[in-house]
Amino acid sequence: MYLKHVIRFFLLILLQVIILNQVNLNGYIDPYLYLLFILLLPFETPRWLLLVMGFFTGSIIDIFSNTGGIHAAATTFMAFARPGVINLISKKSEFDTGSEPCITDMGSKWFYLYSLYLILLHHALLFTLEIFRFNKPVELIYRITLSALVTLMLVILSQYLFPKRPKK
Repeated sequence: MYLKHVIRFFLLILLQVIILNQVNLNGYIDPYLYLLFILLLPFETPRWLLLVMGFFTGSIIDIFSNTGGIHAAATTFMAFARPGVINLISKKSEFDTGSEPCITDMGSKWFYLYSLYLILLHHALLFTLEIFRFNKPVELIYRITLSALVTLMLVILSQYLFPKRPKK
């Protein structure tokens, strides 16, 4: 089970660093598919491990992107907010033992909301730290919104291209 997550981690980091970091459409759209790693961690993942994995994942992206810690901060914040978002959009009784936060286990509507909230939180902190000024709020909101929508589309597309295999 852990091997699947380790492989996913390395593949997403490679995809982000080699391909997606080179994509920048009009300076407003930056897709961050590496967030899928945190999004797809099992429900049973302890909070402390979520925070460590969020920090570690963001730090790796920071190292390769030379961004000075903003990805580590934003991804750790996303990992911190994840249990609250899960509680906001669902009840504990909705989870089967061993289920994961994916379209196959939770349904498309649940996964869309879950992903959207967490991606928006991540992008809001990331771009606020990156721009670090509030004199252009429309530009900031525009960049957060466009990048979040493109990231969300990639996350959802990945769920349909690589669906979770049902347990036997």
